[in-house]
Formats: sequence, structure tokens, C-alpha cells
Amino acid sequence: MTGIGEAPFLPRPGAAPGAVLFACVQNSVRSPMAEAILKHRCGTSMYVDSCGIRHGTPDPLAVEVLAELGIDLADHRPKTFDEMEDGFFDLIVSLSPEAHHRATELTRTMACDIEYWPILDVTIFEGSLEMRRAGYREVRDELIRRIEKRFP
Repeated sequence: MTGIGEAPFLPRPGAAPGAVLFACVQNSVRSPMAEAILKHRCGTSMYVDSCGIRHGTPDPLAVEVLAELGIDLADHRPKTFDEMEDGFFDLIVSLSPEAHHRATELTRTMACDIEYWPILDVTIFEGSLEMRRAGYREVRDELIRRIEKRFP
């Protein structure tokens, strides 16, 4: 309860949000990897979800490189912003320019913070399977670095 002239309770700067949404283009690689990593890191202490602009398909290389760290992504099913069951988030982390644009549109009607983490779309890589796998590992490791920094 606040007295006259006192500010209402606000979370301390840098406090972990209660609900986080990761968004990218197809919800096949970047956003589901980020979702799985943060869930693995924080357990049930916050609600974490992911979505995309368009429908994608599950990506076996994303599943594989997370499994290397003991993180299970095998049951992930891509979904779009429009298919989201919960529309209340404290933070939306967009991982592509298109997702950032959509997140900005959403925040016109909801009180929510947005962060843009430009993460490379590894699905455009060509080359051998091992070269592509290395690209997925780079994306995974960059997401881990950013998540560890943002959600200490």
C-alpha cells in the first residue's frame, strides 16, 4: 500500500519478467530454441512461450543442437502470433525484423516491453550438414549468452 505522494510498487530495474514471449519468422529455430533454453534455465519461475509471423515446420537440426546440451525441443509445434493462447506478456523478445514489427504493433494495445535481439536466420545457410550444424550451434550459443545476460 502506498501513501500520498508515494509511487506505486514497480519491479526493480533488471527484475525478471513474469511472462516472456520469443518471436521470429516461422517459430521453427530461433524462437523455440530461446524458449527451450530459458525454460531449462528458469524452470517454472516464469511463463515462457514462442511464436512466429508465419507457420513453420519443426526443424531437426534445432532439436539436435539443443539435445547436445540436454535440452528437449522434440515436442515443439510451431505456432503463429494469431494462435497464441495467452496474450499477456511482460516482455516480448523479437529475434527478426519482421517479428519486431509485429511485436511493436501488439504493444499498441497491451502494456508490454519489447527487446530486439537480431539473431541470424541460420536456415538460409547452405553447405554440408556439418557446416549447417555448426551454424545452428552458433545461434544456440548466442541465444544462451543473451539469455544468461538478460535473465541472470
